[in-house]
Amino acid sequence: MTVASKVTEADVRQTVAGARTIVVKVGSSSLTRSSGHLDAAKLDALAAALAQTALMGARVVLVSSGAIAAGFGPLGFDARPGDVATQQATAAVGQGLLMARYETAFGRFGIRVGQILITAEDTIRPQQYRNVQRTLGRLLDLGVVPIVNENDSLASNEIRFGDNDRLSALVANLVRADALVLLTDVDALYTAPPSQPGARRVGFVPDVVAAMDDVTVTGPTSGVGTGGMVTKLEAARVAAVSGIPTVLTCASNAGPALMGDPVGTVFAPVKQRGSSRRLWIGFAADPRGTLVADAGAAKAVRGGRASLLAAGVLEVRGAFSAGDPVWIDDEAGDHLARGLAGFDSEEIPQMLGRTTVQLRRFLGDEYAHPLVHRDNLVLV
Repeated sequence: MTVASKVTEADVRQTVAGARTIVVKVGSSSLTRSSGHLDAAKLDALAAALAQTALMGARVVLVSSGAIAAGFGPLGFDARPGDVATQQATAAVGQGLLMARYETAFGRFGIRVGQILITAEDTIRPQQYRNVQRTLGRLLDLGVVPIVNENDSLASNEIRFGDNDRLSALVANLVRADALVLLTDVDALYTAPPSQPGARRVGFVPDVVAAMDDVTVTGPTSGVGTGGMVTKLEAARVAAVSGIPTVLTCASNAGPALMGDPVGTVFAPVKQRGSSRRLWIGFAADPRGTLVADAGAAKAVRGGRASLLAAGVLEVRGAFSAGDPVWIDDEAGDHLARGLAGFDSEEIPQMLGRTTVQLRRFLGDEYAHPLVHRDNLVLV
């Protein structure tokens, strides 16, 4: 039985209201005017809602988009630049403006803020992941509100393809958050875009994995941000299967959402929280290659208690090092799991199809180990 089947909407909202550590994500379009300039009134209102929550004893992390949106107006652009180099330059200008405004807004309540800029690489490599985790934890211990954003001025791929919705769910895992709040342009999740006839508001989602098949979602429509409802549903899914409840609503509802009021859409967790290490393997890690399992090995992996042995692997794809995350696929090409490779990709071909006894006899004791140990393997 899943966690979601045991809880009600009231239970989940009560959990959000009592959350000790909360991650809040706000998108660019919720912080800017249509002209692209930063809207000080919107930002101040958001900061006031988060400050009240922090002053009541909660540890708050804010994942804030808006660097590019804040920068292109002051630089004289009429709209978000289309080329990567100009986006990077605009982000470099806008990030400073964004942080200055946050410092002023939170400072009115005697709360300090700290800037954390993250690239995808920081959530892929184990050592960098732990560094980010330690820094965020210490900031929270010191009573600081960390303000997290993708490092758009340096990470070109993240500007073109990344989005802070997924980042917020990963940050929620990093800080072991009790709740995730996603703030966007619409007040809730609907069964179809709200402008379409017959679209119905969804107040409670007990199982976001199933719900993703029942709603019609779109990409960004504001021209300011990079996300859309589909990325927010994906973030809610990552949080839910990590044991973290999520609220989705508009930025003007931030205060009521944090208080557990019946606003927006609340998503129940669908699993108990796993270990931070396993959550990293499952969601933060970006697989560098693939190990193709035969039918027997695939069945064992699906059972959830078996390591992936060389005897059950048919093929290795991609180039990776020991300790890198990899996909484990079945023969049909379907993803079964993510795991951390026990060997470099160039070492594995000589091991394929051999039992542990054969590996020890022909290659030595150092090869008589699983390609992916069950402690480093997470089903998807």
